[in-house]
Amino acid sequence: MGLYDFTFYDLINRNALAFGSRICWQEVDDGRQLTFVEYKQRVDLLAGGLFHAGIAKGDRIGVLGKNSLEFFLVYGAAARLGAIVLPINWRLSADEVCFNLNDCQAKIAFADAEFQHILEAKKDELPSVKTCYNLKGDLGNASKFTLLLEKGVKLPPGDVASTDGFVIIHTAAVAGRPRGALLSHGNILSADVQFNYSMEFTPQDVNLNLLPLFHVAGLFMVTSTFHAGGSSLNISKFEAKDAAKLIQEKGATVFFDFPPILDSIVKAAAEEHLDISSLRAVVGLGTKEVIEQFQLVSGGSYYAMYGQTETSCLATIGKYADQPGSAGKVIMLGDVQLVDEHDQPVANGAVGEITVKGPMVFLGYWGSPDDNAYTFREGWHHTGDLGRFDADGFLFYAGRKAEKELIKPGGENVYPAEVEKVILQHPAVAQTVVIGVPDPKWKEGIKAVCQLHAGKSLTAAELIAFVGERIARFKKPQYVEFVSDLPLKKDGSPDREAIKSLYGQA
Repeated sequence: MGLYDFTFYDLINRNALAFGSRICWQEVDDGRQLTFVEYKQRVDLLAGGLFHAGIAKGDRIGVLGKNSLEFFLVYGAAARLGAIVLPINWRLSADEVCFNLNDCQAKIAFADAEFQHILEAKKDELPSVKTCYNLKGDLGNASKFTLLLEKGVKLPPGDVASTDGFVIIHTAAVAGRPRGALLSHGNILSADVQFNYSMEFTPQDVNLNLLPLFHVAGLFMVTSTFHAGGSSLNISKFEAKDAAKLIQEKGATVFFDFPPILDSIVKAAAEEHLDISSLRAVVGLGTKEVIEQFQLVSGGSYYAMYGQTETSCLATIGKYADQPGSAGKVIMLGDVQLVDEHDQPVANGAVGEITVKGPMVFLGYWGSPDDNAYTFREGWHHTGDLGRFDADGFLFYAGRKAEKELIKPGGENVYPAEVEKVILQHPAVAQTVVIGVPDPKWKEGIKAVCQLHAGKSLTAAELIAFVGERIARFKKPQYVEFVSDLPLKKDGSPDREAIKSLYGQA
């Protein structure tokens, strides 16, 4: 750790001093609360226990569990040791969980009791994972979490730099293979500062922690609130009525929104006659109607944004009211340039690929040097997304490049190629193209357009169930349409644009 370094563990130390007795974490399920000082004390104990268990700088720690105090303690302890947290989406299939752990060669894994059977069943396929520990409490058959707190040893001085890796978050599967985006301590802290500046976070803020800590948006709302000296109100399962009641009872002030979260909370508050006016700021990807209804009933501000896991969640942000329909302006410590197919800047007002640079840009995809060279060409991170700037510098999202076709149901990233690969495993399916379509609940839904082999039959329900048994259920199609022939290009491959034009409605 050098003179000019500042890591997430340095922030933990700084906050224990600056906000000592203030509450930094509130656990809704069991009522536990932790101050900033107590959080640091628990982090140090857990770091000592992990060190005693053989965890060293650079080792990967898998975590398969729902949001909990213990999950956030793992982040803090890893920061102290220079280890790297590998949070796993618990909605993935067992094979997908196994792939992510093996991809980054996790040395140990933490798991909730309800997910420990996955690791137990796959233990022979996880050669790098030496031990599995409980995550929440001491439930299940894994080694006890509390023993790590009890077996702590005195730690040597930290040797962690702000440029060292801190967390790996797997993005959606490109061509069937997920890639682990490696974020550094510096990435995390610079993005925190951007959120705090733009949304004016203070120690009085209470983040309603709705999104999972394996998701970049969930993680950064927690770390940004923590950075500002505020408190996170953690719930392990989202129910709209319960969330609306918590906002009224606990005075929650901020949260991150993916459709249909905000819409369901606003409706529940109206039905139950609950007051959600403490919400001063919501940030996310909401629709015009929902945003305007929220602002009307709460008086709070909605912040629109653009970002990716690879940009530490954000690259642009701004109040929706300043330019409705836009994704805000470029953040204070970032630069965004729109380029054409030859990586040349486009004219003002024209559509181009969104490229980004700045301290929030990730370190690269784990173990993927070729992908990194392509993504970081010309000294910019190429997002694969398209946008345009208006005359006042507001960014308007304009879709995705063909090479990065992506569907985002409810904030999750799903690549069509991954779903198509599974659908084609069904013996009745000859060809398929998966596309995104408008969806009233999730904003964007998944639709499979399928051509069957001659003489074969298949129902939409059967195909949806087939896919849901093989990959994460949020990736299965909500809509299926069977056609006699798929439009083809001259080379014989499906004509995706023609298919979108013909079948692009739910």
